[in-house]
Amino acid sequence: MEPVKIDGSYGEGGGQIVRSAVTLAAITGRAIEVDNIRKSRKVPGLRPQHMAGISILAKACRAEVEGLRVNSTCLKFSPSKGADLELREDIGTAGSIPLVMQVLVPAISLIGRRLKISITGGTDVPWSPTSDYTKFVMGRAFSAIGIEFRFDVRKRGYYPRGGGLVDAEILPCGNPRAVSFTNRATKSAKMYCSFHGISGDMIRREVGDARAALEEKGFEVEVSTREEPALDKGCSMVILSHDETSVIGSDIIYQKNTQGMGKAVASRFLESGPGVDPFLSDMLVTPLSVVPQTSVFRVNKITKHLETNLFVASEITGCRYGIGRVGDGFEVRIEGRSDARVQ
Repeated sequence: MEPVKIDGSYGEGGGQIVRSAVTLAAITGRAIEVDNIRKSRKVPGLRPQHMAGISILAKACRAEVEGLRVNSTCLKFSPSKGADLELREDIGTAGSIPLVMQVLVPAISLIGRRLKISITGGTDVPWSPTSDYTKFVMGRAFSAIGIEFRFDVRKRGYYPRGGGLVDAEILPCGNPRAVSFTNRATKSAKMYCSFHGISGDMIRREVGDARAALEEKGFEVEVSTREEPALDKGCSMVILSHDETSVIGSDIIYQKNTQGMGKAVASRFLESGPGVDPFLSDMLVTPLSVVPQTSVFRVNKITKHLETNLFVASEITGCRYGIGRVGDGFEVRIEGRSDARVQ
């Protein structure tokens, strides 16, 4: 069978389109070929941080891969059924562990395999979800689908040196379920903050600002603040809430200073919804595209990443989707194809 060809310059045109394509290739058992990878970027082609998840997934599903090298603008990925594995991997410096997990979790679980893995790299770095978002937000939403994984941060890894360590385990999913995330009913929220090398007083002030902003809107807030060892100074914050009809999170990392972090992460959390936050919306597309029923979620805005993932999923799985405006936001419906999963 000829590989499914994907134009890597479609939509947001970044590394996400490649990660989504190889994940769906593994789930469906279909070979894919992605051209024009990061075509419009200042440095086109694959970068090391894009390659880590693809490389690990190739081991897990025993894929034949062509073009997996720095600056490559074309990638061919031909998977097989794979096997249960235990791996130790080092992404290098501050390569994002959460982005690797975005590739591995749905792919490994939905092909019915188990993976235990220890990964060294970046746990909380720019242009990536934080580790706490991955564990508590993505983890909660995927659990509702039937995809379960363990994600334990043993050591934090901030930019630029990384050096973080995560132990993770992905469990097989036999029968994924459709979800309906359309309305946040809860007024309970949790906030997690980890930091290293920054004044505790500054951190507590930012956490206090976030809590005050949430309480002003009627939320009860449970806070966990932890000072944890790391090679570089850094801080990550995530605020989340969940109930039967919503999973919403917002995260932020330290870059130049902490001032305003608390108010910024609280503001994004309050603006997100009503069913999922914008970042979670694109993560849901991959697994929902192979669930046999129709799933629905509502979000306050449609991102380029969401549009891109819907396109890639429809090309590889044959799923159908629709987007419509509802109130101040949008409703996304995905009619998945269970027969697209590798048997």
